[in-house]
Amino acid sequence: MSPRSRSALSAVLIALASLLAPCATLAGWAMHGPADTERYVAAVAPLADDPAVRDAAADTLGAGFAGFVDEATAGPVNGAVRLFVRDAARSFTRTEAFHEGWDAANRTVHAAVLRALRDDGAAGHAVTVDLAPVTERVRDRLAEDHVPFARRIPVRHTAVTVLPAHEADRLRKGYQVLDVAAFWLPLAAVVFAVTGIAVAACRRRAVTAAGIGTALGGALLALAVLVGRRLTVAELPGPVDGPAAGAVYDALTETLRTASWLLVALGLTVALASWLTGRYGRPARRRPPASPTPEPTGPTPPRPTGTRL
Repeated sequence: MSPRSRSALSAVLIALASLLAPCATLAGWAMHGPADTERYVAAVAPLADDPAVRDAAADTLGAGFAGFVDEATAGPVNGAVRLFVRDAARSFTRTEAFHEGWDAANRTVHAAVLRALRDDGAAGHAVTVDLAPVTERVRDRLAEDHVPFARRIPVRHTAVTVLPAHEADRLRKGYQVLDVAAFWLPLAAVVFAVTGIAVAACRRRAVTAAGIGTALGGALLALAVLVGRRLTVAELPGPVDGPAAGAVYDALTETLRTASWLLVALGLTVALASWLTGRYGRPARRRPPASPTPEPTGPTPPRPTGTRL
């Protein structure tokens, strides 16, 4: 194979490896980050102290409690009662009971969604959860803290729909694709990069190109995370819209953002090291010693002799 053909093949393989690197990082993060229940709960646990999340939770809790009061009194409550309920809900979000309920609810919902995504027999069925155990746990904690009328909080076993059937089926297919991609994409990226460097006519330049391509892939992934945040927050309706949704998104994608910048740093380091090695690592070329002037092989001409006067 000619050097030109080897260089062209190396460029194609390194370009493929650079494109697969951010995709492999994304797939690995999706399978080992949000897809793990304990990691998910640990990631969103600090959000219980976020003001935007607490306000959104207080509005949801207040609306739910006002609904219970409406049913009990057979009529809508007045504005003063609603104001009292809202203030009480906001005070509740600052208690330890709210933190425990937040973790328990996230664990319950995430486990139900993950179980539905991994079960092919759940096709065509919506993902539902029963939050009654969470409500009961919060009620018991409030009773332990001697909150008035805590024991009277109703605990209803109601199936709450988390994902409609069509969305669950779509996510299940995507989850299966990610499950395969999380293993094969990193392997393919490494194979393409190593092969591209091995067949290159100038391996040092190939290593530099691979480093630059990896850095560009990491930057592209960081940009995709930023764009995804804007699109995700814009599409969420209702009380989850706005700062609360942005805080949840940032908590879930923190590891992905770190991985993208690690790709940038790794790629630039490899490219810079390869360039410096080629620039200053070459030994100085020694000039070959000058060959001695060959002596004439013919008869030596007679030297002129001086004439004495």
